[in-house]
Amino acid sequence: MNIRKAEHIIRANAVREGAGVTVHRTLGTAGLRALDPFLMLDHFGSDDPDEYIAGFPEHPHRGFITLTYMLDGHMLHRDSMGNQGDLKTGGVQWMKAASGIIHSEMPQQTAGLMRGFQLWINLPAREKMSAPDYQEYAAATLPVHAADGLRVKVLAGQYHEARGPIRDPHTDLHYLDVSLLAGADFAHALPQEHQAFVYVFEGDARLAQTPLAQHSFAALGDGDSVQLQAGANGARFILVSGRPLGEPIVKHGPFVMNTQAEIERALADYRAGTLVQA
Repeated sequence: MNIRKAEHIIRANAVREGAGVTVHRTLGTAGLRALDPFLMLDHFGSDDPDEYIAGFPEHPHRGFITLTYMLDGHMLHRDSMGNQGDLKTGGVQWMKAASGIIHSEMPQQTAGLMRGFQLWINLPAREKMSAPDYQEYAAATLPVHAADGLRVKVLAGQYHEARGPIRDPHTDLHYLDVSLLAGADFAHALPQEHQAFVYVFEGDARLAQTPLAQHSFAALGDGDSVQLQAGANGARFILVSGRPLGEPIVKHGPFVMNTQAEIERALADYRAGTLVQA
């Protein structure tokens, strides 16, 4: 067993997005621009509606996937594919923007709470101009493995008998939401070829003896397994891994392509109103 260690640790940075919403970003900052195939991780949340009620009005994407996971509250959404709905507490949405999509996301409180994650996942070059696609699953459809001091919700991939419903064939995505009581241990095998990270959002933990405080992102080094132990107040974190694409990444705002020429084409299409294919 080759246990993965923390190779790069980043503390979350506050960033203003949408119509003035503050998100806490780790991946996708100067600390770490990308972790192939992952492009950006935002942790959003507040108990003050004035900080996010303006939401994320209509905006475009091309060339990648957004995965949104609501921990508390809910998210009203609609897009140019004709999808609209309300992503509720504990639900997950996988949206493949691919050739182009325009959507809006408006966060809302439930019982005074609103928080969650949005992860950007790259697409291979052959898929960047394919048709958009969409998956959404309510909390009740996400399997949970529970044992003494341990609770693991599986969004994608597998933990023991629990297999998540999200399928990302391009990266073989694994996405776990792990809760540990004080001092409890967590161990999990990961494909050796995957890139992986941990983000601690409640309590604190030790990752192969490296302490991770709340709101810490740890990119993991090589290995075939990961081990964490919760601190004195317990811990809750996401563990995410995926197969790297090994392709050039050129990013400009909401567009992620392989070349600068493709970015210029995306900008031109958006200005001309042709980003979304009929």
